[in-house]
Amino acid sequence: MSIEALAEISRYYGSNVDYVIAGGGNTSYKDEKTLYIKGSGTALADAVPDAFVKMDRKALAGIWAKTYPAENDEREKAVLADLMAARMPGEENKRPSVETMLHDVLPFTFVVHLHPALVNGLTCSKEGEAALNAIFPEAIWIPSINPGYILSLEVKKALNEYKAKHGRPAEQIYLQNHGVFVGADTVEKIKEIYREIMTRLEGRIKRQPDFCDDTLKSIPGETMGLLTSTFTKLADNGAAVFLRNREMARFVESRESFTSVSSAFTPDHIVYAGSDPLFIDAADEAALQKEVIVKAWDNHKVKIGRAPKIAAVRGIGVFGVAASEKAASLALELFKDTVKVAVYTESFGGPLFMSQDKIDFINNWEVEAFRSKVAAK
Repeated sequence: MSIEALAEISRYYGSNVDYVIAGGGNTSYKDEKTLYIKGSGTALADAVPDAFVKMDRKALAGIWAKTYPAENDEREKAVLADLMAARMPGEENKRPSVETMLHDVLPFTFVVHLHPALVNGLTCSKEGEAALNAIFPEAIWIPSINPGYILSLEVKKALNEYKAKHGRPAEQIYLQNHGVFVGADTVEKIKEIYREIMTRLEGRIKRQPDFCDDTLKSIPGETMGLLTSTFTKLADNGAAVFLRNREMARFVESRESFTSVSSAFTPDHIVYAGSDPLFIDAADEAALQKEVIVKAWDNHKVKIGRAPKIAAVRGIGVFGVAASEKAASLALELFKDTVKVAVYTESFGGPLFMSQDKIDFINNWEVEAFRSKVAAK
């Protein structure tokens, strides 16, 4: 049964950290009448047939025919309301992925959308589009655009243009600062395409991130105790989780070295790790007094308008800081992914972060706030 195949391929990729981190990515299966789409905030690794939201494709087609407000918040609220209304009877307690419309317009039985760090090393790089044209001439490149309805419209237009030019639909769509969509009529073909994607990219990568333990640095217990207790209190007595390895050590050597990981590459990085990591530039460990840490935290919080989820300390390492240990660990996991992406971008001209307006959109989008809230539970 195809819905069983959808659940299987969702778990297949969802349980592999080379393809999926946290709640990232989504999958779908469709027939003529119904689209089965991953629910927002649910994990691919845990996918079972009942976890997918059944959508009425006739109702979804009606959304394409409507005209929505130009203003971001009004438009997305209206589209979300119509998406909710397009759920099949009995699905009222499920929330479809925000990318439902994009899945529906792709002319394939199965669609698997993922955010592999290796892929995003290309999509989040300065020479990403040129590299894509050289490595994947059969694919579509979509310039950076806000996710949701506007992205779906842009992809729909690009698909029509591609088919008119080549006489067939595109199986691969790469989104700048986002990830990749792959479509096919069988799960075996989906896997074949993803294997080819990873193989081609691996052949272009100049170096891999080095996440081995950093045995060259021994951090005094009193220093770690001070940092952990202070960050925990700053998180309203939540949690502070620490990570240091050889690659992290390179990026926290100085404020300059931290630049390549100092902002957001993709929406997922914003949702789970925040868009503006804090970097504490203490001259040495003796300068790491509680007052110095608190002042740096408070100044950063005023500057960005929210508490950071990632706090990097010069020469020490990186802390995930959040209301719970789960949320703090998740932030740290996504920051580690940021580091991987930054390393891979070195092969394609260097890092290219999301623009500030795109970052602001995600930070203020109800859909992503919902995902973040679900993931932290």
